[in-house]
Amino acid sequence: MSRSLETAVLGVEAPFGGLTLGEAGARARAKNEGRAVELTVGFPCNGFAEELRARVREAASAEEVVVRTEIAPHATPPQIQRLEQVRNVIAVASAKGGVGKSTVAANLAAGLAMDGAGTGILDADIYGPSVPRMLGLEGERPRSVDGKSFEPLRAHGLQASSIGFLVDTRSPMVWRGPMVTQALMQLLSQTRWKDLDYLIVDMPPGTGDIQLTLSQRVPLAGALVVTTPQELAVADARKGINMFGKVNVPVLGVVENMSAYACPRCGHAEKLFGEGGGERLAAEFGLPVLARLPLSAEVRAATDEGRLVAPGEPDSGGDYRTLSRAMAARLAGRARGARTAFPKIVVESG
Repeated sequence: MSRSLETAVLGVEAPFGGLTLGEAGARARAKNEGRAVELTVGFPCNGFAEELRARVREAASAEEVVVRTEIAPHATPPQIQRLEQVRNVIAVASAKGGVGKSTVAANLAAGLAMDGAGTGILDADIYGPSVPRMLGLEGERPRSVDGKSFEPLRAHGLQASSIGFLVDTRSPMVWRGPMVTQALMQLLSQTRWKDLDYLIVDMPPGTGDIQLTLSQRVPLAGALVVTTPQELAVADARKGINMFGKVNVPVLGVVENMSAYACPRCGHAEKLFGEGGGERLAAEFGLPVLARLPLSAEVRAATDEGRLVAPGEPDSGGDYRTLSRAMAARLAGRARGARTAFPKIVVESG
C-alpha cells in the first residue's frame, strides 16, 4: 500500500471514541492495484461496519473495502498468568457505591456482545452481588460437569458468573477479607469461560482487598472509572484512579453517570448532581470522558426487571453502545503489537 493511501485510511476517524483508525491500532492493505482496501481493526464492529466501510471508501477513493476484526489480547506482566479462553479483562470500578457502576458494567458488556464480541461479566462484589438480578438470572444455579468447575450462565448474549448464583442472596455474607479474596479467585478461575474477547469485571466499591487482589493477580488489560458529577463521588473516583496507577493498570477513561435527568414529558434536563465532575476528573489525569450517561427512569426500570438497556431500549441504549465502542477502540489502540498465539478473526462481508 502506498504511504499516502495508508495515511489517508488510517487518518479516518473511527465512528466512536474520538480516535483515528491509526490511533485505534487498525491496519490497512491495498488490493487490486488500490481499487480495494482490506482494513483490520482491533474492536468489534458488527453494528457499524457499513458506516466504517463508507468512511474508508471515501478517504481512499476505493471501490471496495473489506473490514476484518482481530481482537488481540493485551500484553500482561509475565508474573501474572493469563486466563484460559479470555483475551482481555476489563475492570469497571468506582471506589464509591451508589453511582450506577453495576448498571454501567452490565450494559457495557451487552453493547460489546451486540457488536459481535465474545463477552462475559464477572460480578466481583461478593458482599452485594447485583448482576444476577440485572441479567434476569435470579435463582439460577450454574452446572458443573466435573465437580471442580462450573459453566457460566448465559443471558443477553453474555456469559456470567457471580457469587449470587451460588449462595442465598437474601442472607448477608459475613466473611472476612481472606475468605472474600479466595471466593473471588475461585469464581474467576473455576468458571469455564468460552472464547471471550472481553471479560467485564464489576468491581465492588472501595480500594481494599478485592480491588488489590484483582489488580495484582488478574491480567487486567485496563479499567474504566465511573463517577457521578458531584464532588463527593469524584473524590472517591480519584482514589480509584490513583490505586490503578500504583498497580500499573491503565485506566482507559472516565464514565460520568447520572449526568442529568431529562423530564420525559417536557424534555427539560435538570443536573441534579451538579455538572462537570467527570470532565474535571478526566482532565486532572489526562484521560478521556468515554460517556456521559443520563439519570433515566427507563434504565432504573430495566435494572429492576432484569432487563438490560443496551439490547432493548433505542434511546438510553444508544448511550451504552457508544460507551462500549469507545472503550473497545481505546483498548485496541493500547493492545497494538501485543498479539499472541490466541487471536480471534472474524471476517466481515466486503
